[in-house]
Amino acid sequence: MSAQPEQPEEPVAADEPLAADEPRAPVLAPLGARYSGAPAVIPPEADGVVRAMPVILRIERELPARTALLEAAAQAALAVCVDARAQGEWHEPLRAWVDGRIRKIARRARGAHWAAAQELPGVTVEVDGAEARALLPGPVDDVPKAVSRLQIGGTDLPSDDPGQVPEGVPLIVVNPAVDMTVGKAAAQVGHASMILAAVRGWTGAPRFAVRRDPALWEALLARDDVVCVRDAGFTEVDPGTITCAAAD
Repeated sequence: MSAQPEQPEEPVAADEPLAADEPRAPVLAPLGARYSGAPAVIPPEADGVVRAMPVILRIERELPARTALLEAAAQAALAVCVDARAQGEWHEPLRAWVDGRIRKIARRARGAHWAAAQELPGVTVEVDGAEARALLPGPVDDVPKAVSRLQIGGTDLPSDDPGQVPEGVPLIVVNPAVDMTVGKAAAQVGHASMILAAVRGWTGAPRFAVRRDPALWEALLARDDVVCVRDAGFTEVDPGTITCAAAD
């Protein structure tokens, strides 16, 4: 695989209806095909429905560490896609989403609002005391009230020093030349974890190391097996901005 930044191509068609006993293709299969072939631009959703995965970040009065929260978000986004329910009751909404742009919208929650988010279909991941919950994707104009009432912006977290990257842990590096809020960064690392898993054919959701380091950024881009996330430019950054890169 080229170390040049990847761009998405035409979405793969959704699954044909299956018999009850017929196995389904993994939800991430279209994403793996998209990023393993010639890059192209994804057109607007064929059915006109814009979908997104809500990613809920737990930010209480006692703030979590920024890096740990991003690592939790990266793992949670992938965990929804490889959960056993992704081959069952979650399959159709996930495939409809993966077939288009894998948009994510990060929101913050605490207290009772965080507790309410746990009642919605999704997966919560905790990393070093920081928690994120990725929910089942759906239309952006039809989200549950428990989600729509949560704020998208307004709170950021200070930079931290997470130390050395643990050996054997997949690495996601956030572009050190681009400033992003914690919510924007959470969405981007979620894209990266999914793309890397799809290309590698993973069936689980490992812990990821997330860093924002110039030396690691250059080293990762020099690899021939790196995957890169190029942003569509809807929020915070210009279209085509490379927001993060990942490799194992």
